[in-house]
Amino acid sequence: MTTHVLGDTRVLTGRSLTHILRSPDTIITTAVTPIALMLLFVYVLGGAIDTGSTGSYIDYMLPGILLITIASGIAYTAYRLFLDLQGGIFERFQSMPIARSSVLWAHVLTSVVANLVSVAIVIGVALLMGFRTGASFGAWLAVAGILALFTLALTWLAVVAGLSAKTVDGASAFSYPLIFLPFISSAFVPTDTMPAPVAWFAENQPVTSIVDTLRSLFAGQPVGGDIWVALAWLVGILVGAYIWAIAIYRRKFS
Repeated sequence: MTTHVLGDTRVLTGRSLTHILRSPDTIITTAVTPIALMLLFVYVLGGAIDTGSTGSYIDYMLPGILLITIASGIAYTAYRLFLDLQGGIFERFQSMPIARSSVLWAHVLTSVVANLVSVAIVIGVALLMGFRTGASFGAWLAVAGILALFTLALTWLAVVAGLSAKTVDGASAFSYPLIFLPFISSAFVPTDTMPAPVAWFAENQPVTSIVDTLRSLFAGQPVGGDIWVALAWLVGILVGAYIWAIAIYRRKFS
């Protein structure tokens, strides 16, 4: 049974990846906005922002930009899922000897691959702009793992949106608050520079712990307790979104 599910997921993931390869503008569009934000903050606003550190501003802000890249990209997952629903693809798959879970997992794995490619493009541009890191190979693996887990968690939220939406615009609109969330965190300025209520929210929302963990890994510094807070948030969001998405899927196609 497990082999059957893995085989079906592999085939359907290949189908989804083929669609992206035929339309690479999805990945390019996802990377354009974060790159534009980097250019704006580094070359226009960065000189006026005091982060309290001796490093360059792009080193400070890159973790937040990477999260924005992923939050932008997962909107396409909800969009593609919604189009498959409207096109009757799901009903056709239901009539075939295909594992039900493989249909959703194909969209999820495609999202992880596409978004990590976008992240790699943004990191490449950041290096050209002066980003430098003291991260070891192990730290880079940890960064990749956290970003993959972040993508996985948000993608299952995108699955919920794609399955629940009534219109194409509604399918992708859910990502807007997620894109905005890093701006109310430690991604661009230290939280102690914010008014007390805003600082409290910034310090107790998931993005801050994730950004601080990534920043420490890039700098080759100890991550402290931030990594456990970040992992707790990510696993909690992932489990909750997965259960929610599966419940909606079963209700629609039971």
